Amino acid sequence: MTSCSEFGTADVVVIGAGIVGLAHAYEATERGLSVAVVERDERASGASVRNFGHGCITAQDGQALDYALAARDTWLRLAKEAGFHIGEAGTVVVARAADELELLTELAEYRDGQVDLLDERAVLDRVPVAGAIGGAHFPLDIRVDPREAVHAVAASLADRGVTFHWSTTAHTIGTGEVGTSRGVLRASHVVVAVGHDVDRHFPGLAAQRAVQRCSLHMLRVAEPYGRDVDCAVLTGLSMLRYAAFAACRSHDAVRSRLERDHPRLVDAGLNLMFTQLPGGDLTIGDTHAYQATVPPYRAEHLDELVLAETARLLGVRSLAVRERWTGVYASAPDPFLVETPCDDVRVVAVTSGIGMTTAFGLAPAVLDDLLA
Repeated sequence: MTSCSEFGTADVVVIGAGIVGLAHAYEATERGLSVAVVERDERASGASVRNFGHGCITAQDGQALDYALAARDTWLRLAKEAGFHIGEAGTVVVARAADELELLTELAEYRDGQVDLLDERAVLDRVPVAGAIGGAHFPLDIRVDPREAVHAVAASLADRGVTFHWSTTAHTIGTGEVGTSRGVLRASHVVVAVGHDVDRHFPGLAAQRAVQRCSLHMLRVAEPYGRDVDCAVLTGLSMLRYAAFAACRSHDAVRSRLERDHPRLVDAGLNLMFTQLPGGDLTIGDTHAYQATVPPYRAEHLDELVLAETARLLGVRSLAVRERWTGVYASAPDPFLVETPCDDVRVVAVTSGIGMTTAFGLAPAVLDDLLA
């Protein structure tokens, strides 16, 4: 039963303890404000912990790139403060076709100093892949273990005085207060950062902004060579997923070839990539499907597709699966959702699958507006 009694006050109440919510809590504490975070689960368990842990900075463009660059600085600072590992080895984009290499060459000219072109030998020195004819290194990209980093950030914020109300559901949200399953929180300002569940609280707003759920097939597999892979690894299929690639003239040629030669992969929305977890296993994926409600059933052929293409990329016959899961994030035509449903309340979501990359850059902009 929901209590009507008041059980706390704060300058800023944040609903949602995923990375977007934590970014706003962090930024508010940096400004000397008192903060309370309301999270329906006993710990973050959504998109923020089900991803590659990849700060995919260089592949962004426009406003997203600005947010990503700002977020990079905060991630580096937080890693020291909160005591989690952060990798600064960057990303290797593997080119396995001439048009992919041409696109990377164009991007290197467009992004002077942010992209280093690699020949075949240089690619193989960094990552264990097959079929590479060259590639590029993105030195600004970073990597964390999402299973560790998000919880470490929350713990660090708690040490700084942020109050966390775990296993607490927000029922009503309005100017000056949030009604929860444990009582009413009074707040001068409210940030609603519930990711793909925007429609649970503000269905009209979600419909107006065409917010859907994007579901992803992802797996953890044994690294077949017993090798440390410090870099994140992207491929030609990744070039269909990120704005910096789309801004290049060569992008259309890459898309046309992949649609012609690999229609099943494109139809599945496969972003063929991997990162390595601290124990050595690889996080691989990922397919993309869009709908308002994610079906409870996993299509085995999509897992098989991810496994087969990753094995081909690594030059092995098969991979040993450790875990399988469904990732989910908010998706919409615009990459960022920031709305004001009522005075002193902001609904915030990263609606493009780049929350880990951009949240710590987005939060200062949102709070500048909210506190003005």
